[in-house]
Amino acid sequence: MKRFSLILVLVFFHSIILFAQSNDEVEMADVLRRDGKIYTVVFGVVVILTAMIILLLRVDRKVYRLEQEIKKGG
Repeated sequence: MKRFSLILVLVFFHSIILFAQSNDEVEMADVLRRDGKIYTVVFGVVVILTAMIILLLRVDRKVYRLEQEIKKGG
């Protein structure tokens, strides 16, 4: 678990560094913002991330229950 946390932190900070180095304006984001479509994109990303988090939590609960059953039975 510590290894996963370390990898997650490194990836997070690496992406922040890359983002900080970008000085170019993103034309696509400006067009989407101007047309009001950026909210649709943000909503879609939020829905997908929320679904992934819920799925991971449900799988984690099921694995935990199976681990408890194995401990009781074995």
